[in-house]
Amino acid sequence: MEADQEKNKPGEKKAEPAESKAEGDSTAKLHMGIPEAEFVDDVEAFMALPENSGNADKVLKKFDEQHSKYKFMQYNLASKRRRLKKQIPEVQKSIEMLAILEGQKNKKKEMTTEFLLSDQVYMKATIPPTEKVFLWLGADVMLEYDLQEASELLKKNLATAKKNLLAVEKDLDFLRDQFTTTEVNMARVFNWDVKRRQNQPK
Repeated sequence: MEADQEKNKPGEKKAEPAESKAEGDSTAKLHMGIPEAEFVDDVEAFMALPENSGNADKVLKKFDEQHSKYKFMQYNLASKRRRLKKQIPEVQKSIEMLAILEGQKNKKKEMTTEFLLSDQVYMKATIPPTEKVFLWLGADVMLEYDLQEASELLKKNLATAKKNLLAVEKDLDFLRDQFTTTEVNMARVFNWDVKRRQNQPK
């Protein structure tokens, strides 16, 4: 059986979605440090800022870099979502299996089943009543647990995985909004530059 829990390196704190502890907390803290894209409402005032100095190419390049960073974050979050969606049903199956083993232990009966040996190859096995199981914890680590302990661990891992999946879904929704805002900003600055060039004396 697999515990399917995400492991952290020794001394490394577990990464969890940061939640707002005060009303003044920034939106970035609510979304795994994803910076919020600010909508450019007044393009004239924005381009007149000292850091922009009316240079549309410079500003568009900055927006393009920001857009690329959002793309990278989206890729990582999408990969994490796929991993969690695969992990959750596997943990659920392990919990169901533990319940069956618990029932067999109480009945003191052997159980005949089939297990996957390799792709499309199954083997029959007879499982005697047991009070112990081994769980894969990841990183080639396997530990022995009592049935009750194993069930509690897997249920805890399942709850954590569902919570993390919900947080990832929210972060992806937030990222989509940042994509839209950045793309609109790029279009507004580009249009401003086109009009500026058209109004320049020939």
